[in-house]
Order: sequence, then C-alpha cells, then structure tokens
Amino acid sequence: MTTQVLALQGNEALADALAARIKGERGNVLVRNFPDGETFVRVEPDVKDNTVIIAATLFQPDSVVMPLFFLASTLRELGAARIILVTPYLAYMRQDKPFHAGEGTTARHFAHWLSSFLDGLITVDPHLHRIHSLSDVYDIPAINVASAPAISAWLRQHYPNAVLIGPDAESEQWVSEVARNADCPFTVLEKTRHGDRDVSVSVPHIERWKNHTPVLLDDIISTGHTMAAAAEHLRSAGMPPPVCIGVHAVFADNAFATLQQADIGKLVTCNTIPHPSNGIDLHPLLADALETLLASA
Repeated sequence: MTTQVLALQGNEALADALAARIKGERGNVLVRNFPDGETFVRVEPDVKDNTVIIAATLFQPDSVVMPLFFLASTLRELGAARIILVTPYLAYMRQDKPFHAGEGTTARHFAHWLSSFLDGLITVDPHLHRIHSLSDVYDIPAINVASAPAISAWLRQHYPNAVLIGPDAESEQWVSEVARNADCPFTVLEKTRHGDRDVSVSVPHIERWKNHTPVLLDDIISTGHTMAAAAEHLRSAGMPPPVCIGVHAVFADNAFATLQQADIGKLVTCNTIPHPSNGIDLHPLLADALETLLASA
C-alpha cells in the first residue's frame, strides 16, 4: 500500500514537506470551475487501496471546503483506503455556542461534516475556548499541533532578551509555555474592547521590562488593532518598537497595512496560512504529527 500526498492549490510547499518526510508519493489534483461556478475535480495517479494525505489550509474556508469535499469524495469513490487532512489553519471554531437567539453552533456542525468524509485530521493551534479539545466535536482522530516549540526556538535564536506579552488573560497558559521554552519572562495585556475595531490596552508593571525587547504574541492576527494599540502603549512608555508574532496570518481587511504603518520593529507569522510575513516554519511539526497518525493505523 502506497501513501500519497495531494495539495489543494496554494498548499504545494506543505505537501512537498510532508511527502519528503514520510517518503510518500506526490500526486496531482486538478480543480477548476464550470461556467456556472460548480467545482470539477480530477486526481492523478491511481489511489485505490492507498492512504491519501490532503494538504489544505482552510483560510477563507467557503472557497476551499467544496473542492475539499469533492476531492475527498472522489478519492473514496476511487477506492482510497484512508483519507487524512493536514490543515494548518482550521476554520469554523469560533462559533462554539449560540450567542444570540436563532444562532447555531457552527463549530460542531462543521466538525460533524468533515468527520463524515475524512479519516483523520491534523491542525495547528485551533481556537479552543468553550470546546476544550478537538475530540469533543470531531468523530475522527484529530491531532492539535502546538506552535509553541517552534516559536520558542525562533525567539531563542533571534531575541534572547525578549519579554513576551500575551493579548489577554485567556492567552496566559499558551504564552507562558512559549516563554518557559524560550527562557524569558512574560506578561499579558490588560485589554478593554469597546468594539470589533476599538480596543484599549495597557501592560501591567511595564517599568519592569525596560531592558527587554518586547514581543507581542497572539494566535490569530485578525484586525491587527490589539497589536497596534499595544505597540503604541509600549512606545509611549519608552520601550523599543515591539516584535509582533502571530500563529495564523488572517489579516482581515487592511490589517497587514495597519501593522506595517504602526510603530513596530518586526512582524513575523507561522506558515499556517501562506503570507509574506511567514518566518516560522511549522511544516516539520506537522510532519511529526502525520507520522504519529499514520503509525496509529
């Protein structure tokens, strides 16, 4: 039995890294649209009785999930024995409960749907809040890869005198792990959100960190307003321009430009979503997780 690795468009680098690690065969996928917008999928080569790995980050998910569904369904129809999705960014995790009347828990709906046509899933730091584990909503083996070791290693190499600053109290456990592995101190912002794009922040006991390089750390950079506000607060307190690190480079609307224009020293993200800011490689950690999942068969 052969293990094959396929990539949806834009995920070729991840697929190449995975195939190289597991010594798998790189296959080809043709995805295009008919004039009416329907999705066409064709797979090469033969996949019968094989394990097939699909590399597909789910950023901007509504344009990706139909090709993913038809690809996985086609693989199943062609006789693939096992289908595993490696998706560094897992969408539809935020709506983890109904917040208002008439809403549904889309995180559970999406998980149920993916579980219906996949045999396994690997992702990086999904948004787990009220849902505490992927196994709470996914009916298939699902591995959550932590970005913390790679971020810590990057900090040790580039900013050994850092002080890590997390975005809020919820981030403390994660930020403290990065700080511990990087052997540096940490704190978390005191944040007041007045709206989606209106945030005020402060750094507690900022005077303690005057001799450190401030490093703002967040799992998802979406609007960028929290980081921009924090950078302004740090600079007004006499600290140097901060380094900004994000795991998932969502950069909604003009967030990337907003942060580039802010008073920051450097902006770097992990490569869970392809973006020019990518500077921390998580492909080796994803490949480690894939080896673990394949061995569990």
